[in-house]
Amino acid sequence: MARELRRVLVAPERLTSDGVLHLLAEEQRYLFKVLRLGPGDHFAVINGCGALWSAELLSSEQARLLQPLDAPLEQQAPPRPSLVLAAAVVKRDFEVVIRMAVELGVDRFIPLLCERTAVQGQLRLERWRSIASEAAEQCERLWMPQLDPPLPLPDLLRAVRSEVGQPTSAFWATTRSSLSLPSLETALTSLDEQPSVVVVACGPEGGWCPQEEQLALSAGWQPVDLGPRILRSSTACVSALSALSSWRASRWGI
Repeated sequence: MARELRRVLVAPERLTSDGVLHLLAEEQRYLFKVLRLGPGDHFAVINGCGALWSAELLSSEQARLLQPLDAPLEQQAPPRPSLVLAAAVVKRDFEVVIRMAVELGVDRFIPLLCERTAVQGQLRLERWRSIASEAAEQCERLWMPQLDPPLPLPDLLRAVRSEVGQPTSAFWATTRSSLSLPSLETALTSLDEQPSVVVVACGPEGGWCPQEEQLALSAGWQPVDLGPRILRSSTACVSALSALSSWRASRWGI
């Protein structure tokens, strides 16, 4: 029954031991104006850290949890391996990429600033995080993915193994390579043991520049192919994450 309740993502620090939740203005609007609920109606509260409670509206400004804070209705361990998408910020469809990545199960999303990034004046981190929160509620995730501030690509390439996690499998999606590259699906299938983190990087409009390609190879990233056709940057992100999500589900049952 809990899965039938519409969900509201509430930051863990706002949930108190007395179970009373003071609703923010946007939560009030969503519950009363959008869902047309009223006092006495129930909805679900998720904290983005694997827990879900059912809750009852008390008034237009307050609700209360129907389970103790330390005994949620549902509790879920974080998914493993953790899926990380490092995606170049693009002029079109980037907000759609974020939403679809959350729906496909991304655990960490890293916006990348590359040599060919052309939208540095339009970086809207708080809006991106709001979109990610809405998508997590809609697709009934209990774990809220982490959305990082935009990161220069060289910083990611040099630090991925210490910052993203250990052990890490790092894949570099590329096209028109002179090398004979495995597909991402083939590279994933060849992993003998379960890594803690799997990260895939997808490039900007116009592709990676030669210096970025060389830096990735020098840093130990494995280049992979996403198929026989040249994909838009946004399509490449969705294609790569779809492969990661399907592999995790089929291989590890998550």
